[in-house]
Amino acid sequence: MARTLSSAATASIHAQETGEVWLVLLTISHSTLATPIRVVNNNEDITSRGNIYQAFPFEVILPGQDPDTIPKATLRFDNVDRTAIATIRGVEAPPSVTIEVILASQPDTVEISFPNLALRNVKYDASVIEGELLFENLFSEPVTLTMTPSRLPGLF
Repeated sequence: MARTLSSAATASIHAQETGEVWLVLLTISHSTLATPIRVVNNNEDITSRGNIYQAFPFEVILPGQDPDTIPKATLRFDNVDRTAIATIRGVEAPPSVTIEVILASQPDTVEISFPNLALRNVKYDASVIEGELLFENLFSEPVTLTMTPSRLPGLF
C-alpha cells in the first residue's frame, strides 16, 4: 500500500544524514476515560493539532508480514505508576488505540497513522506493562451480502 509523505519526510528518509526527528504519538481512548490518554515517545511534551502529548517512554513493536497470521503489534511501557494498573483493571472492554508518526519539525502533519487498534491481552508485572494491538480482522466477519442477479450479474 503506497503512502503519501510530506516533502520533508521524504527528504529525511532519502538523506544519508538528517536532523529530522521522527516521533510516535499514542492516543488511548475508552468510554470510561474522561479524556483520551495522549503520550509521545520523546523527552519533552509535543503539541500536535491542538492536543498536548505528554512525554512518556513506550515501545511499539510492529507486526511481521506473515500472510497466514492476523497482524498484531505489541505495545510495551514501563510500569512506573500504580495508576496505570488501576486503570487497566477498571476497563472491561478493550480500549481503542491510535498510533501516529510525525516529524518534530512539523508536528501538525501526520505522516503515518494506524487508527482504531484494539488493545487486548494486557499483561503486567512489577516492571513492564505489555499488550497486543490488534488490527481489524475482516476475514472473521460474517458476509451479510445477498447475492442476487441485479447486484452481482457476473455470477449468474
